[in-house]
Amino acid sequence: MSLRRAALLLPLAMVQAACSGQLDAGYDVPHGALPVDERSAMVVVNDGARDNWQGEYAALLAATTPLRLVGIVVNATFEYPSLETNLAGYTDLIAAARDSGLQGLPDPVGSAAPALVKPESERIEDTKPNGSAGAKVIIDAAKRWGTVAHPLAIATGGALTDVADAWLLDPTLADRAVVVASLGMSDGSGVRTSNPNGGRDEWATFIATSRLRFVQVSGYYDQLADFPDARRGELPQNAFGDWIAAKSPDILDLLQACDQVSVLAAALPWFAQDVTRLRIDDTDLTLLDADPEGPIWHVGRGDSDRAREQVWAALTNPNTFH
Repeated sequence: MSLRRAALLLPLAMVQAACSGQLDAGYDVPHGALPVDERSAMVVVNDGARDNWQGEYAALLAATTPLRLVGIVVNATFEYPSLETNLAGYTDLIAAARDSGLQGLPDPVGSAAPALVKPESERIEDTKPNGSAGAKVIIDAAKRWGTVAHPLAIATGGALTDVADAWLLDPTLADRAVVVASLGMSDGSGVRTSNPNGGRDEWATFIATSRLRFVQVSGYYDQLADFPDARRGELPQNAFGDWIAAKSPDILDLLQACDQVSVLAAALPWFAQDVTRLRIDDTDLTLLDADPEGPIWHVGRGDSDRAREQVWAALTNPNTFH
């Protein structure tokens, strides 16, 4: 048995027990195909604030669905290296949302989170944690809001460093949280946890996929269709609408950039389509193999058309903004 395979066995048994309800006799069946739904609280984790609509969708769905947005963790990557700039972007977003009447939104927290280093032993448990501010936000939110029945949804759109760091600091996170990550892709060799996002910190990705309940959302779509110029006049006449209009030119014309799929998959039970169960390959830590009992859910497609309709319905409903 390989060292990597041996290292996985105990945590996967714990994760599978959590998914089957053995850790909580009152486990409630999820509303969709994933182990989280709109009844979960959510922490969003990302870097840059202007390349996609992840933060905006999280704020809007928190105002119009049962979803509770309880944390926003902002870090930096080589693509968006300025933590100060990234944090300022999310702070401005939340300020615009609050000024428009969206309530109950958390303050973004900046997190200095350098990539985790694989130890010489190759044992996950020997990894030195960062003890980052983002990891502490995740741990605190999971303790307050996460249960096996309704685990905290950690919706990510970048590196998984803060998420893995949180587990290193508190392994019981696996009992109370599910990672929903905009990450990886499917290619000719199968499903991989590589870029986008997964390759930003490969060791953190391996920790998160092997120690936590994990949803990989690779159902990317054309995010330029979300707020096209032809519909700009329909945006609400408030600070939130102004923010969306001002940000639209910065949105990347790149399918893999639409990190909002992680928020949509967690908050809208019908969004996730073509869902399969997987596990990490025994010899390639970036490759996922089919396994009906695997601890990883893969979302190959999302119902982006219906999600877009719901977002616009919320934006144009005057009751959304109090």
